[in-house]
Amino acid sequence: MSSLSEMERKQPARLADVARAAGVSVATASRVLNGSPHRVSDQLSERVREAARRLRYAPNVGAQVLARATSQTVALLLHDVTDPYFGQIAGGVLAEAARRNVRVLIADTGIDPDSEVQHLDSLRGYRPRAVIVAGSRTTDKAAEQRLSEHLSDLLELGATVVSVGQPGLPGRVVRPANREGAAGLARHLSELGHRRFAVVAGPEQLQVVRERREGFLSALPADAEVVHVPAEFTRDGGYQAGRRLLDGPQLPTAVFVTSDVQATGLCTALREGGVDIPGQVSVAGFDDIPIVRDLTPSLTTVALPLHDMGVRALEAALVDEEDYPEELSVDAELIERDSTAPPRA
Repeated sequence: MSSLSEMERKQPARLADVARAAGVSVATASRVLNGSPHRVSDQLSERVREAARRLRYAPNVGAQVLARATSQTVALLLHDVTDPYFGQIAGGVLAEAARRNVRVLIADTGIDPDSEVQHLDSLRGYRPRAVIVAGSRTTDKAAEQRLSEHLSDLLELGATVVSVGQPGLPGRVVRPANREGAAGLARHLSELGHRRFAVVAGPEQLQVVRERREGFLSALPADAEVVHVPAEFTRDGGYQAGRRLLDGPQLPTAVFVTSDVQATGLCTALREGGVDIPGQVSVAGFDDIPIVRDLTPSLTTVALPLHDMGVRALEAALVDEEDYPEELSVDAELIERDSTAPPRA
């Protein structure tokens, strides 16, 4: 157990301080000190209570009420409910929630972390049993810190917190293999013989963009030429990226688009410009949303089990066991379709 620091002696202790001193999660400390009906072992309970005595922790009456009377409601925060990526994750959450007889409240937050914070504040009155935050984390450290603080407060009130995306927020995380999947795609395109690439990325403040781009670049051969094309994470963003490629001095032989939604627009732009896919340019995306199977040609992509990710997120949100893993890794799978082929000699 850790000793008291100068700051801990001067400032009122928080539940997170007790949890850290006892070597348990905040949720477990809350169950012990706030009277939750979920059972904690005698050994862990004693560790928590001893740490609370040492830190002179005063339980929050409101937290005690919530710990004893949380609702059967799970709050689901999505970046864009109309995006097929998030729609499939939400579908998995809702399917599992229906099986478990749990209600789900859905909020569309965009890619603004402060909007996520505002929604979390408004959801407090519902006394959610758990909160799931689905969406790429931002590179804005101050915004992430504000979000982390609000999620920590919910943990102190006895709620479970699960994020779907990158690690770094309090609570559990369902982490897709973005970097690994993109690297596998790069190796596949290189083995086909491609050496002249374009990477169509998304907003730079999103960690998922960085993971996929860096994973792809890390696996390219040393003699590869790469053109970077920034674009919005939308169909129209991909379309505009395709128009910029058409206006450039030389077309790449292969394009990696960091999301399938973007790739649909990019393929349309290239076809309008008279480019044969994959005869002149191979195109590959990421996510394997349903529509890409019906494109002409069908899109090579890196598949994530998005529906299953939602199921696992809801399961992680409802499990109370202390030894449940904090991080659930989700593998990615390369799906080769008609939009990629060896480059013309």
